[in-house]
Amino acid sequence: MAVSFAQARTETVDVDGTPFAYRELGPTAGVPLVLLNHITAVLDDWDPAVVDGCAAERRVIVVDLRGVGGSGGTTPDSVEAMAADTVAFLTALGLDTADLLGFSLGGMVAQVVAQQRPDVVRRIVLAGTAPAGDEGPAAWGTGLQSAFGKADAEGKHPKHFLFFSPTASSQAAADAFLARLDERAEDRDTPVTNETIGAQLAAAAKWEQSGSPAGLADVGKPVLVVNGDNDILVPTISSFRLAQLLPNATLSIYPNAGHGGIFQHHDLFVRQVLEFLRD
Repeated sequence: MAVSFAQARTETVDVDGTPFAYRELGPTAGVPLVLLNHITAVLDDWDPAVVDGCAAERRVIVVDLRGVGGSGGTTPDSVEAMAADTVAFLTALGLDTADLLGFSLGGMVAQVVAQQRPDVVRRIVLAGTAPAGDEGPAAWGTGLQSAFGKADAEGKHPKHFLFFSPTASSQAAADAFLARLDERAEDRDTPVTNETIGAQLAAAAKWEQSGSPAGLADVGKPVLVVNGDNDILVPTISSFRLAQLLPNATLSIYPNAGHGGIFQHHDLFVRQVLEFLRD
């Protein structure tokens, strides 16, 4: 097993005839922690500080769902189909139970898995995400375009604007985060296609416009909900609402942070996640 996320080998597993790309590290025993990523993201977009920190105690598995990065197939345009792919991926790896850490779009996927297949979920971490029907996800396309325009104009990365607050300390954290993403020198993942982004945007719009959070009341699993206090992609108030809708939730809001608060405050986030998962 690799000693760090930057060195973890990219593997593939057959999921109903389609290869899914994934990486794993950490102990081989115990319930694994499966990480579900944000829109436009591939394996290399996970912060090594978060993955390595969690892998100090847990078997961590990160995955490209259908059509994303190095995985085959076509990205579905609904969160429900992504959730079904997640369950099929767990089955393909021979996993009966897993903990889920879903960030942004991945958090929506984790919510559906918890509602439709509670038998495969033990505990859930939901970061920077919203319950179905909340405002925000339908405007992701506009937000992405705006961030790319600002990035070009100012010579920065779009994640400076999408994930972090405009304060000096938050922007410094963005620089450090982006440097960590560049630590992996070989075997890097394939960037997402425009087709995948379009399908993910469609799924996010459906989540807001036609989804219902009613099923969250039946999710009895322990849930840790986290976000930054100034999330412009998924308004922070959605995290409060999410925690209220879930009967067994704990809420943590990080100061001076945006959508990527878990990366800005990665040390605190890892400590909270590991404590939460220790049962």
